[in-house]
Parts: sequence; C-alpha cells; structure tokens
Amino acid sequence: MVKAIRITETGKPNVMKFVDVDLKKLAPNEVLIKNKAVGLNYIDVYHRSGTYPLPLPNGIGLEAAGVIEEIGSDVKEFKIGDRITHAAAPPGSYSEKQVYPQEKIVKIPDYISDEIASCIMLKGITSEYLIHRAYAVKKGEFILFHAAAGGVGQVLCQWAKSLGCKVIGTVGSDEKIAIAKENGCDFVINYSKESFSQKVKEITEGKMLKVVYDGVGAKTFEESLDCLAIRGTMVSFGNASGLIDKVDPKKHIAPKGLYFTRPSIAHYTVTREELVNSANTVFEAIKTNKFKIKIFKKFALKDAVTAHEELEARKLTGPAILVP
Repeated sequence: MVKAIRITETGKPNVMKFVDVDLKKLAPNEVLIKNKAVGLNYIDVYHRSGTYPLPLPNGIGLEAAGVIEEIGSDVKEFKIGDRITHAAAPPGSYSEKQVYPQEKIVKIPDYISDEIASCIMLKGITSEYLIHRAYAVKKGEFILFHAAAGGVGQVLCQWAKSLGCKVIGTVGSDEKIAIAKENGCDFVINYSKESFSQKVKEITEGKMLKVVYDGVGAKTFEESLDCLAIRGTMVSFGNASGLIDKVDPKKHIAPKGLYFTRPSIAHYTVTREELVNSANTVFEAIKTNKFKIKIFKKFALKDAVTAHEELEARKLTGPAILVP
C-alpha cells in the first residue's frame, strides 16, 4: 500500500483525505512511478470542487515527476530507473506512487531537476500551446495576460517577452505588481483598482489588441472583449473566478468579428507526437533561458488541504509543489 490523497465527494479542500491505497496491477502498456515531486495546479481545484466532475471515489492531481520502478510487458520506450514526468489524465498524482500509461509520459532531460519537472509540464505546455498554437504571437505585438503573477504567468509572460512581445499583465493586488514585472511584463495593471480595458487603450494608443489570454474567467470576460481590436482573438483557457455564464455570438463576437476559443492542454496533446514535441519545446526553452522557473512554495503531500486553501486564496504567486 502507498499513501495518497483521495476524494469520495466534491467540495471544499477538506474533502481531500490522506489515506492508504492499494495500487492496481500494471496493464501491459503501463509503468509504476515513484513520485519525487507533484505539481499543484488550479485544475486540481476544479476536480476537487466538482467544477470539472470526476467519477468518485478518485485520486486527484495530473502532474508529477518521478522514477520508473516497474514496467508492463509492452513497454519498450522506457526502462526501470528512467526519470519521467507527465501532466494529463488519469488523475492520481497526489500519491507516493502511481500506475500510469506509457503513452502520456516523457523523459526528463538531465539539466532539469525533478522538482522543476513536476511543476513545468502543465504550466509549460499550456504556455507553449497558448503563444505558439492557439494564437501564435509575433514580435512587436502587444498581448494581454490575466493573473500575470501566477504560475502560468511566470512562464508565459517571460516566454512571450523573449519572443519580442510587449506584455501587458493584470494582477489583483498591488503586492503582485512587482512579481508580474519580474515575470516579464512591460506594463502591469491592478484590475481591482482601475479599468484594465481603459489602460490597454492608453498603452496601445487606441489600437487595442490582437489577443487576450484569460485564465480568470467570469470576472474578466466582458472587459477582455473590450480590449480586442477588429478580428481579435479571445483565448479563454481557465475560470479561476468562475465559469463564463454565456458566450452570445450577437453580443460578444459579431460587433468586432472576434475569434473565441476555449482550449485546454488535452486539445493540444491529442497525439503522442504532439505531447513529446510540446514537452521538448518547453525543455529547450528552459535550456536556452527563454524563461526561468522559481518554485514559490513546497508542501508535504499530507498537507494538500493547506496547499489548496492557499492556492484558492491567491497566496501562491508562482509554482508550488507537493513532496511525497
């Protein structure tokens, strides 16, 4: 048996329980991973709260880095002792060990630590598909990214800056302005104090934006649309403040001929080739200093409840991990 976080119901952080679990027998295509570090992500909150329902009871967590301890009979690409990482379903990374399909893991390069690998797959691949594929940014272009002091913000804003973008970031408090600037933002707006659409208008001299990246959701949706120029693209990739209630083509899209997309990491890692290419792009960006990762806080696995409380309270201004 191993120690793991399990949920039997959805709700507040205290529905997560630190318990003993039996691991299932390996299928031919699966590997047994001893987790060295586990990524903490807002999608874990969505799963725990029921915003994105899981069948219950279930494990929780999508991202981790560890070492392969056992392989199934059909596993050819990996061997015992390989350092690997992953960031996809099935959930269950909040665990000392887990059984996982070989199709969804990638090898960790020697120049990346287990702890960094455990918190860069989801945020890194999310950043990669957002700025390279959902909307491919261009040198000299203004972009707007909400929650610029958060985990994805730390990666995407630095990366976009390295590509020559002029990055406008929003934050929810004055305390986070310096963090957003450190993350690569050229301009930072505290949207709890002033209209970010008006500031965008000033910054762009009325030209507005070709793209907005919005992981906040309900609180920022309407005003984000105001920031877009004719034929601009609204990339709504999260809903930390709540789900967008309704997208009305007549009201929201038609007036400026906008494009609206609601992507997730699953849409951009459909094939193993897409997964490996995206992960390698992230690893190469780290190697070439397109962005730097600083882990903001480490929690013991048994303290996952506290980790979720702090994540939802916006106390984590950067990547955090759980350590089994």
